Amino acid sequence: MRGCRSIWLVALAVLTAPAVAGHSIEPGQWKVTSTTRMNGATAPPQVKARCLTPEQVSDIGKTFGPEVGTVNSNCQRTEYEAAARRLKWHLVCKGQLDLDISGDFNFDSPAHYTATVASKGWMAGSLMSDVKTEIEGSHVGECEK
Repeated sequence: MRGCRSIWLVALAVLTAPAVAGHSIEPGQWKVTSTTRMNGATAPPQVKARCLTPEQVSDIGKTFGPEVGTVNSNCQRTEYEAAARRLKWHLVCKGQLDLDISGDFNFDSPAHYTATVASKGWMAGSLMSDVKTEIEGSHVGECEK
């Protein structure tokens, strides 16, 4: 169960931090809808508000890159492709908990993006978690104060 929490830490860091390099999307208030399928079961969509600063939308690696909080596992980024309208990355962790996590983000306009984040986690060779999250972000205006 501890391994599943590590996967969720990575996923939550990605899901709650929408942004892209070069201001390809607008700073301000965003509505982020995510639909998660875990181990074959689909959860109801979750909708969250997220305020993005100009600094956040200008740093794709920092804002959308996965942050790993695993213990006793070593992680390496095996793929990273960043462009004005796309971010794609792949992270592999080996150790007590083996993880395979990928993200593919499409910024189709300054006010909209879609993404897929997929993760699998194994412990002692047994698949513990298989998660796929579909994300849609829409710019809704200025940040609330």
